[in-house]
Amino acid sequence: MAADHAGFGLKETLRDALRGEGYAVLDLGAHNELPSDYPDFAELVGRAVLEGRAERGLLLCGSGVGASVAANKLRGIRAGLCHDTYSAHQGVEHDDMNVLVLGARVIGPELARELVRAFLNARFDGVDRHAARLRKVALLEERC
Repeated sequence: MAADHAGFGLKETLRDALRGEGYAVLDLGAHNELPSDYPDFAELVGRAVLEGRAERGLLLCGSGVGASVAANKLRGIRAGLCHDTYSAHQGVEHDDMNVLVLGARVIGPELARELVRAFLNARFDGVDRHAARLRKVALLEERC
């Protein structure tokens, strides 16, 4: 997990909650509220997932939009900005989302915890139509 300065406080809250629930958490920063840039943290989280150092990623910035855009530039990352539990679990089940992005200035800590739980508890369903769509996404990555 990682966050820029805008997401720092919520990242700290979520990190502690996840560790309290028994999750192993790789905290990639930021480690304070000094101004920082979300693309740097999007790359750190994306690379951790792609390299197998993390099964899934959690990324936070102010709105979640910039971090989502940046994370999706990494081939193989399927980052989704979610502010409701349906999207947080459905993004994994249908789209094999591997990075959850949250807007720390948009949602509060309790909703954030619910979203992270929905994301982490979901599994890709492997249904043929969903797998076919993911293959199309992979082809887009190769062509662009």
